[in-house]
Amino acid sequence: MRYVARLVGSTVPVFLESMIPEPGAGKIPITLIHGGAHTGACFHATADGSPGWAHAFVAAGHPVHILDWPGSGRSGPAPLDFDGQALCRCLGEVLQEIGEPSVLLTHSMSGAYGWRLLESHGHLVERLVAIAPAPPGNIQPEPEVIAESASRVTVLGAVLKITIPLDRPFLPPRQFVLEKLLGASVRFPRETLDAYVASLQPLLPRLLYERQNVRGSQLRIRDFTQFAGKEILVVTGAYDTDHPRHLDSATVDWLAQCGARPEFWFLPERGLSGNGHMLMLEDNALDIAALVLEWLSDGSARLNRNIEK
Repeated sequence: MRYVARLVGSTVPVFLESMIPEPGAGKIPITLIHGGAHTGACFHATADGSPGWAHAFVAAGHPVHILDWPGSGRSGPAPLDFDGQALCRCLGEVLQEIGEPSVLLTHSMSGAYGWRLLESHGHLVERLVAIAPAPPGNIQPEPEVIAESASRVTVLGAVLKITIPLDRPFLPPRQFVLEKLLGASVRFPRETLDAYVASLQPLLPRLLYERQNVRGSQLRIRDFTQFAGKEILVVTGAYDTDHPRHLDSATVDWLAQCGARPEFWFLPERGLSGNGHMLMLEDNALDIAALVLEWLSDGSARLNRNIEK
């Protein structure tokens, strides 16, 4: 395997690392985009330190590209008012740097960025895998505003209540981690909780504000040209507190209405139970990666059959 790391982009440099399998593998690249308060490290190893999704995908012959969000990890710092549109411009520069169509795999908050990237850079998105994805502003309801001041706003979303700072980054407190990131999961190794909490990154306030769709601020899609016929897989665990089945199912319905070809995999129906929100960190992470690889392989077979016709 060949490993390459570099900074990409002119606005806020984005740290991009590429893991290239031995020549001759010839499989489609996979670009991994982490969720809020994390970095690309979540794809390298599970919570207990076992090899993670990136290594499973490379071992299967896929070149893998992993990035850190602008303002997170090894990427350059971003201003306090940095928003989703600015973040997507930076991610678009990453896709242009990669330079060839890849499977885009998003998680959680980056789900909304995946829909935007499909809109803006669809020619560089071969397929899309969305793990417990944030819905677009097109269908996400506005939360109830419980309290608001010049420095913070507290909202009640579809499942959880959250206080969003407006004047500083949000560092997830332990209770947020337990309620939102772990939830009712029985697959996350609880003995690693302290190390996991310590690894989390400050989240810029505007990004969290938009994720909750306060005042209708979540990114919306307006041009659906690139959605037509695009194969999209949405994956949800049974014990994901913030992503009950009906919410992610509604996103799949919206994708179909936009002309895409979505599939919804609720993990218990695929033989995997007990999973929460952080699927790539849980103790059966490699089983989930194998399902994703199976979907990619089936899609490649369909593509080859269509070419032969």
